[in-house]
Amino acid sequence: MILEQLTVGPLEVNCYILAKEKNSPAIIIDPGADERRIKKTLEQFLLKPALIINTHGHIDHIGCDNKFGVSVYIHTKDAALLKDAALNLSGFLSLPFTVEADTHTVEDKELIDLGGIELEVLHLPGHTPGGIALLLKRPKAKILFSGDSLFYRGVGRTDFPGADGDLLIRSIKEKLLVLPEDTIVYPGHGPTTTIGEEKRNNPFLSPHPS
Repeated sequence: MILEQLTVGPLEVNCYILAKEKNSPAIIIDPGADERRIKKTLEQFLLKPALIINTHGHIDHIGCDNKFGVSVYIHTKDAALLKDAALNLSGFLSLPFTVEADTHTVEDKELIDLGGIELEVLHLPGHTPGGIALLLKRPKAKILFSGDSLFYRGVGRTDFPGADGDLLIRSIKEKLLVLPEDTIVYPGHGPTTTIGEEKRNNPFLSPHPS
């Protein structure tokens, strides 16, 4: 399996490229910026972009959605952010931006299957109403892309419009901390971690029974 991480843009978003092998269709998770770097990585592995998944609709995660000519997958409750510069924060942080690419909405527990890569959508409202994580089911297990819900010893900000701090913590505890402790967590910002590390050492999630 190919799993490439690129840190893109001024807010240092982790963009992920997933594919089963070389010469395969690729999933791009959160292409927030740096189109050329993302395309160069795709070319390096002879990958053809097939779809984009946004873990949520903030500008730092969606900024290159229009650059690959593929559909954008996002949770139903965040779809409006793609079309509204105020909601996606681009009106505050940069030039107003909206996504013009075709949009496909997803729901909790939905499976996204492409060329041997299967991801389960986990709805994690709190940072945004439609924030999601993506749990890899095939070809490997125990890999989670957590978006801006769960970070290394941190959680997503909840001071933006539509955010809810209590709901975010509840979402994380009910849907993420129940995963195997050796599940590797690839977050939307910052270093990789594990579910076990966050159960034991994340100050925002304590106390949590072991």
